[in-house]
Amino acid sequence: MNKHRIATDCLHAGYRPENGQPRNIPIIQSTTFRYESSAEMGKLFDLEASGYFYTRLQNPTNDHVAAKLCALEGGTAAMLTSSGQAANFYAIFNIASCGDHVVASSAIYGGTYNLFAVTMKRMGIEFTFVEPDCSDAELEAAFRPNTKAVFGETIANPALSVLDIERFANAAHAHGVPLIVDNTFPTPVNCRPFEWGADIVTHSTTKYLDGHANAVGGAIVDSGKFDWTKYPDKFPGLCTPDESYHGVTYTERFGLEGAFITKATAQLMRDFGSIPAPMNAYLLNVGMETLPLRMAKHCENGLAVAKYLKDHPKVAWVRYPGLEGDKEYKLARKYMPNGTCGVVSFGVKGGRAAAETFMAGLKLASIATHVADAKTCVLHPASATHRQMNDAELAAAGISPDLVRFSVGIEDVNDIIADIEGALANV
Repeated sequence: MNKHRIATDCLHAGYRPENGQPRNIPIIQSTTFRYESSAEMGKLFDLEASGYFYTRLQNPTNDHVAAKLCALEGGTAAMLTSSGQAANFYAIFNIASCGDHVVASSAIYGGTYNLFAVTMKRMGIEFTFVEPDCSDAELEAAFRPNTKAVFGETIANPALSVLDIERFANAAHAHGVPLIVDNTFPTPVNCRPFEWGADIVTHSTTKYLDGHANAVGGAIVDSGKFDWTKYPDKFPGLCTPDESYHGVTYTERFGLEGAFITKATAQLMRDFGSIPAPMNAYLLNVGMETLPLRMAKHCENGLAVAKYLKDHPKVAWVRYPGLEGDKEYKLARKYMPNGTCGVVSFGVKGGRAAAETFMAGLKLASIATHVADAKTCVLHPASATHRQMNDAELAAAGISPDLVRFSVGIEDVNDIIADIEGALANV
């Protein structure tokens, strides 16, 4: 088949029905799969044959959808997880363990920050956080001999900082480690981090990929380009025999293209079981089919809202990477020339209390612990998703007490702006 453009792949990649087969990806809602003999099933357990035996590890519905997302990102292998948190955890824990170290951008989602700074710290993995616009010297100083990865978000949630992917990738590769990028906000429609040197991409598929607040989920995509075998002492889990699978060495058996995802599935999904239900994968696929159309509308509406807020006398500041004059505009144009996302962050004059008054006055937009779906929603991160962070951590993440995260939906933009106007009138 000829290589298609991304809008076509959103509909057709990952699954091609044969004669008489279902046109849509079928939902294989089964925990188990039957075999004629123990010998056949044994080959699956030894990773000597491909197939399915228990949905806690893999399921055909999930794998078809993962293959679609893999094609969209331009990767070589992918897997779905039950949430974006699980995806980020697996992506790091697949190559870092007790006694290891990771460099991460400080401007990341609060839940991810807590996962790294608290939970994974308890597991013995240390994280050094650097600002995404740190100097080259500051970035270089963050690395240690036991550093195993660098992590960042393409567009930070909710600070909307844009990661200089190329610069962070170069720094990571100079130290022999991969760059892992959470590409949730722009999606592969607007940014493909592999083209700029990233090695692993993660997603909270709950957001724009699903697009309708129907199903929580996550994903990991491997570029297949990072050569783990150049650093066997740094990545023994991929380059030395795994005794839990009769001594298989993942890079030898599955190559650079498949080693990372196979290990994450065979070890981490086996032991933690953070698999999405096949029904959730099916819903994700339905959402991805309209992803290019929705992202174009989200970006169009987001820019219109940002322009409106910029000139409003009751608004203290506005952050939107696609807005000309925004400090992230230059980087956004480099990595996302066709649009960024539909999330706008801004501050209401009067601080936290004024922000809460504004949010209470909204009629169309919903106050919800969610972002990036078809309906407009709003949140005060310092009181919700990032409330576990202290003032210094909030500042490092680019979150001020007055920050309002406004996720612009695909409603008529005039209705969205009218809703904002009415709510600001109450402030």
